[in-house]
Amino acid sequence: MSLTDETLQPTSENPKDLVPSRYALRIGDIDAMVVSDGPMPLPTSTMATNADPADLANWLDQMFMPPDKYDWPLNVMVARSGDQTILIDAGLGGQFPGFPRAGQFPQRLAAAGIELESVTDVIITHMHMDHVGGLLVPGIKERLRPDVRIHVAKAEVDFWTSPDFSRTVMPKPVPEVLRSTAKSFYNEYRDRLQTFDERREVAPGVVVRRTGGHTPGHSVVDLVSGGERLMFAGDAMFPVAFDHPDWQNGFEHDPEKATRVRLELFRELAQTRGLLVAAHLPFPSIGRVAVDGDIFRWVPIIWDY
Repeated sequence: MSLTDETLQPTSENPKDLVPSRYALRIGDIDAMVVSDGPMPLPTSTMATNADPADLANWLDQMFMPPDKYDWPLNVMVARSGDQTILIDAGLGGQFPGFPRAGQFPQRLAAAGIELESVTDVIITHMHMDHVGGLLVPGIKERLRPDVRIHVAKAEVDFWTSPDFSRTVMPKPVPEVLRSTAKSFYNEYRDRLQTFDERREVAPGVVVRRTGGHTPGHSVVDLVSGGERLMFAGDAMFPVAFDHPDWQNGFEHDPEKATRVRLELFRELAQTRGLLVAAHLPFPSIGRVAVDGDIFRWVPIIWDY
């Protein structure tokens, strides 16, 4: 049964939960699903640390967003290729009490009829808490297969042995939680990690490749099958990036390289006309990228019911 078929079946999900939290689609022969882990409220200043505050305020006003704090969406993905079921990132879990509406991924995956026991591979785009924290939720590790393969760039694992936050501009409590979460993740799953240098084909048509920038080992995942393609871009771009790709995010460990990566990926997506999903674009975060002069334009898909 495909992810798409499973998604169309009735579930025991709370009927009072009327907020869409999963969206299934097919990329050639690959079944894929975007799952919302819930929003995280963050100061708007983290969105553009090198921008003139007046310019940022103007952009927020034009986008009908509040001036001081905004809800940062958080998406993860599941893909099925052949006999492999691949989880791409794992959400926040319970790692940060300041984000009580995030950490929804495990129950939303269950509501979609996808059992953790069926996951053969996990791809981690990077080891920030909102991408690995879901694997630290009590009871999750015990439900994963003993032979599950967790793919993460070697540069990412190496970085978190002694992380450098000197170029980041984060809310004060966050760096320590990032540090402790990455350490806990490594300690819990070190025997299941399969590191790679630059790229790896995890399953037919499912390739993870390192971009660096946001973190040294930050990676994106390409789903390519039957002439169709989708890129899960992790934290390479944020909502403001289409209008201002040069604005640097406070969570970027190498802001200048992150900007170069963002521009390269935007140009690639515009050329290939492939679909884009990113961790922090509004759910379901599925659309295409068009070039619009010196900036870019986000073209969301029309939902297929």
